[in-house]
Amino acid sequence: MTSHTLNELIAEGVRGRYILVRSDLNVPLDGSTVTDDGRIKASLPVLKKLSDAGARVLVTAHLGRPKGAPEDKYSLKPAVDRLAELADFKVQLAADTVGGSAKEHAAALQDGEVLVLENVRFDARETSKDDAERGAFADELVALTGSNGAYVDDAFGAVHRKHASVYDVATRLPSYLGDLVHTEVEVLRKLTTDTQRPYVVVLGGSKVSDKLAVIDNLLGKADTILVGGGMLFTFLAAAGHKVAGSLLEEDQIPVVQDYLKRAADAGTSFVIPTDVVVASRFAADAEHEVVKADAIEESAFGASGIGLDIGPESASAFAAQIEGAKTVFWNGPMGVFEFEAFASGTRAIAQALTDTVAFTVVGGGDSAAAVRTLGFEDSQFGHISTGGGASLEYLEGKELPGLSVLDR
Repeated sequence: MTSHTLNELIAEGVRGRYILVRSDLNVPLDGSTVTDDGRIKASLPVLKKLSDAGARVLVTAHLGRPKGAPEDKYSLKPAVDRLAELADFKVQLAADTVGGSAKEHAAALQDGEVLVLENVRFDARETSKDDAERGAFADELVALTGSNGAYVDDAFGAVHRKHASVYDVATRLPSYLGDLVHTEVEVLRKLTTDTQRPYVVVLGGSKVSDKLAVIDNLLGKADTILVGGGMLFTFLAAAGHKVAGSLLEEDQIPVVQDYLKRAADAGTSFVIPTDVVVASRFAADAEHEVVKADAIEESAFGASGIGLDIGPESASAFAAQIEGAKTVFWNGPMGVFEFEAFASGTRAIAQALTDTVAFTVVGGGDSAAAVRTLGFEDSQFGHISTGGGASLEYLEGKELPGLSVLDR
């Protein structure tokens, strides 16, 4: 069975009906300022489509990881304020999720208006492992939609979570696949079936342990895996090199050594940096120099040196691999891109993705934040995912609860 689409719902008619939409408004903040509104902009099309069709739209979303109770720093208000600025329809925020404010504002909602409920994770039942607790919260959310409601999942960044607003509400209302989620799934299918080759995967980020399952699943599927970020030092250690004070997961060295052995048999090649940028300390203004990857402890900083970026030689080699690809998936920055001195590797990868004719996918999370921080436009890439963790789990071959429940 396949999921029903938003267009099918609108064809059925939504004017005057309450439509519960799970959106992804989990954006980075600096105090009360949204520093990257990519997810908000990505949520807009579905909300506008429903508003234009006359629906009364109730939005559930989360921000951060509150501990099941309201916390001012995790309020959706900054995200909703930005949504209201971008929207050409009326947007309001309820002061709670299923309490008096939510009920009062929902009852007063007019056709074409949007009401965002406060952070669903302010209610501990949202993320509960207990089915009955999650179900009780879902029942209260569903009650806000009245007798003729429907549910639309448009939050790809949350589909890998079995949470009340993602999974349980979909078992209680007629449920539909939002356009954003539909697009994400179609893109990721291109990375797992009928993939145009050569298929190059660029993996970075701090920990190799976060990428183990996806690396395992990519062996034999990707032609080349380029390794950068903090995880590269575990690969270097697995090859017998010393990494000084760089980030290292010693317990993962045997796992990486196994991957390196298996990759050759599977037809996948790993490309490890040949040079790195080593710094005296973790700071934006730290002294630093470029050294060969097998001579990190021979830098001016000795055994206390910290690798914070791939070197220019490696960046050029990675760019060449990307240039010759037909499909590229990138997840994880190459270095500490937040510090200008250590952003060159990440910038080089982003630039290579914009220059290649390959179908390019930026895997959300820190990678998406990096390309925007470094001044690139979303339109310069084939696709920028809104869900880093969900993207990885899809590529790992895992079942995603928020998607499987829509196929019921």
